[in-house]
Amino acid sequence: MKRLLTLALLALAAGAVYIAVSQQERLPFEGLWTTQVQETRTTPSPDPAPSSVPPLGEGTDAALRALVAREPVSIQALRAREYPGSALTVLRNLKPGMSYSRQIVSYESDGLTIRALITVPRGTPPAGGWPAIVFNHGYIPPDEYRTTERYVAYQDAFARSGFVTLKSDYRGHGDSEGVAPGGYDDPGYTVDVLNAAASLKRDRRVNAGRLGLWGHSMGGQLSLRAMLVDRDLRAASLWAGVVASYDVLATDWNRAPGAERPTLDPLQQRYLRALSPNAYLEDLNGRPIQLHHGTADEEVPYSFQQNLARDLRAARQSVEAYRYEGDNHNLSRNPRLALDRSVAFFKENL
Repeated sequence: MKRLLTLALLALAAGAVYIAVSQQERLPFEGLWTTQVQETRTTPSPDPAPSSVPPLGEGTDAALRALVAREPVSIQALRAREYPGSALTVLRNLKPGMSYSRQIVSYESDGLTIRALITVPRGTPPAGGWPAIVFNHGYIPPDEYRTTERYVAYQDAFARSGFVTLKSDYRGHGDSEGVAPGGYDDPGYTVDVLNAAASLKRDRRVNAGRLGLWGHSMGGQLSLRAMLVDRDLRAASLWAGVVASYDVLATDWNRAPGAERPTLDPLQQRYLRALSPNAYLEDLNGRPIQLHHGTADEEVPYSFQQNLARDLRAARQSVEAYRYEGDNHNLSRNPRLALDRSVAFFKENL
């Protein structure tokens, strides 16, 4: 995956503001504003680092919260919606894996029919049904996306280890209905992920109390958002995720060579921070997050993993973070090691 990013200057009603906007995948900053080898598992820090975003006063903070809640992509707005999912309808049987079946299925999301690839282990399921993983792919140009291409070995690793996996073709991808709005400034893909989880809960083969998420790149942010909306989702493993706080994404992501780092004033920094999923990490309530990232990632910088890990510790949440020295966006030098760690993580936490 190769992102082509453009820096844009936005004038907001509250004053002229310079904000970095991602393209092809835009960040949610365009709405009108009218007012080591391994970083081992860590326990919650007894003295978390204070937020770098200063408070601006009770009135201003309340106004910002109200503005944020109006953004459809905000955690507040996503929590106000319903995610009924649907039965998984089998559309086509695929060549099975060594110990599991593979099928193209569909489910309903937001009035759209979404396609997905499901894998189901063979044999007798454990009591209550198979544990399941909602599998969230990274950015792929929607017109190039194919259901049965890419991430095959990743799903295979979890399927052979006794997990049901469901990889959604987000709206506008492959044969899914709808248009592809992007994953950062529109809630659509997150809604599709949450309805995928709801559809798995309805499936009699699945243990609805043992659901997790795996996400890569853009799918890392979708997974983090979904976990903060649906408290039934018990764990998430995020690879090379776009998971830094939005105020960090606005200033630190893919600046043109030699370009000056954009500057946010305190009010804008506060707003972007409040809009970010990272502002709600306390709501994980101990549900674990695992992180994987290569230091030579040219698409999503390793510093984004570090940013989320710091935010998790500050929110008194545990984090298991892995650093892959010299590895790229797809962890191509360490795929087996990373997959083994993810499988072990889900076996422990689902």
